[in-house]
Amino acid sequence: MVETFPITTYFMLLFLFLSFLVSTLGEPKLSTNCRSSKLQNPVYQNRKLQNLDIISKLRDDHDAIKLASSDYGNMVHEIPASILYPTSINDIETLIKFAHNNSAPFTIAARGQGHSVRGQAMARNGVVVNMRSLKNHRNGFGITVSETPSMGFFYADVGGEQLWIDVLNATLEHGLAPASFTDYLYLTVGGTLSNAGISGQTFRYGPQISNVYEMDVITGEGDFVTCSPEKNRKLFYAVLGGLGQFGIIVRARIALEPAPKRVKWVRMLYNDFSAFTKDQESLISLNGRKQNNALNYLEGLLLMDKGTPENWRSTFFPLSDHSRIISLVTKYGIIYCIEVAKYYDDYTLNSVDKELQVLFEGLSFIPGFTFEKDISYIDFLNRVQSGEQKLQSQGLWDIPHPWLNLFVPKSHISDFNSIVFKDIVLKRNITTGLVLVYPMNRNKWDDRMSAVIPDEDVFYTIGFLHGSGFNDWETIDLQNKDILQSCYNAGVEVKQYLPNYKTMEDWKNHFGMKWRTFQERKAQFDPKMILSPGQRIFNNN
Repeated sequence: MVETFPITTYFMLLFLFLSFLVSTLGEPKLSTNCRSSKLQNPVYQNRKLQNLDIISKLRDDHDAIKLASSDYGNMVHEIPASILYPTSINDIETLIKFAHNNSAPFTIAARGQGHSVRGQAMARNGVVVNMRSLKNHRNGFGITVSETPSMGFFYADVGGEQLWIDVLNATLEHGLAPASFTDYLYLTVGGTLSNAGISGQTFRYGPQISNVYEMDVITGEGDFVTCSPEKNRKLFYAVLGGLGQFGIIVRARIALEPAPKRVKWVRMLYNDFSAFTKDQESLISLNGRKQNNALNYLEGLLLMDKGTPENWRSTFFPLSDHSRIISLVTKYGIIYCIEVAKYYDDYTLNSVDKELQVLFEGLSFIPGFTFEKDISYIDFLNRVQSGEQKLQSQGLWDIPHPWLNLFVPKSHISDFNSIVFKDIVLKRNITTGLVLVYPMNRNKWDDRMSAVIPDEDVFYTIGFLHGSGFNDWETIDLQNKDILQSCYNAGVEVKQYLPNYKTMEDWKNHFGMKWRTFQERKAQFDPKMILSPGQRIFNNN
């Protein structure tokens, strides 16, 4: 039902929106005095601007501003002028066209779940588009599953605002599921595809951006464009991993595969880093999508805490084994853990254990320190939720998260262990979160896309997933900077995943050979540099 407004309220709202957008005099204020003082702004007299049909969907109230000016990182806060709560894709087109055609363009950021950690989805003095608002106006068509009979494959057409957990639940109703997920499923499709979307499935199935057939995108000029590898391919490859710089994803066609029923979930402990990485690399060498004897998931993590060997993300180890695992960590300082999963169903029930036994032959884990669980497929994929719920109940979810995510070439992973894990992390004993370490295969990525990875056949993702108090996150952030500086000094060429840079020169170095293409794509699809200012690539001030 459409809301109606008295004409005076309508023009007041219109004025508030327009005066905020074109003002460059500082942060928007929410006081009555500030609003009334702008009533004589000449922008209010612009007759073209009075025709905006999205005025009733713009909010600048305290709750809306508070949500849009914060994120999961809780370290950066940028106040927007207004927040758009769209009820249709056309609302987003209208907003971007208006900004693009305005003599004083304002910036626009698409916000899904706000799970970024450095303000990437914010728009200081601009407009934040609350993408989740679209979910309530899809009339049941936010996720649709289809088949292409001539090609023999299934896919899901999914709104960019949809959560991966909802995509999973909807596709499971058809006995299908995407092949590649992130570890945390309560993220939007548009959000993860704008970065890459990685997890333990990436070594075999590629990142999420490698599992997209087609997209609908609204460019920085406000154009609605359907793109794929065959149609408008420049935009297709630009947007995937493009950090929101070229367009807002409003629909993605995701590849689907038959869904298994259950999962064998195994962890193995190591006290030797070389053995740990050698075994990981051996396991990911079996990586064909149709290779039935391959693992479906592989990650690695560090155990360094002096307390429980568990972490916030999941509870895995039997309580009866905690004491001997803690003793192992105390003895060696760092214990390395390989975590793998093998999916199965009724047809492979009798063979899955044998397949795992063959895969584990010759591995060099510590004897007696292998642990296994057998759980449902959906419980495995949604394993992080229980950790989230626990932290929320303790008031430890909405805290600063000074995360650092890196890609490290295989040729330097041993150096990284010595320089970072042992000389920095272990010595400083700042163990406030999970540390992930696991390899990926470069051939599962498409170099035509905007995402940046090391130029080696195998590279590692390193994730320092720290949580901290509001008064001490800067200590952890300083350690992050020391890690980056130490890598630079030692000639270890790392690439940031979910990158955060302050200068144009840093961004040039990050993109390397892709920088020129990235600039050309920006000039083509967002020439006025309206979109995603929080990344600070072309709006780095």
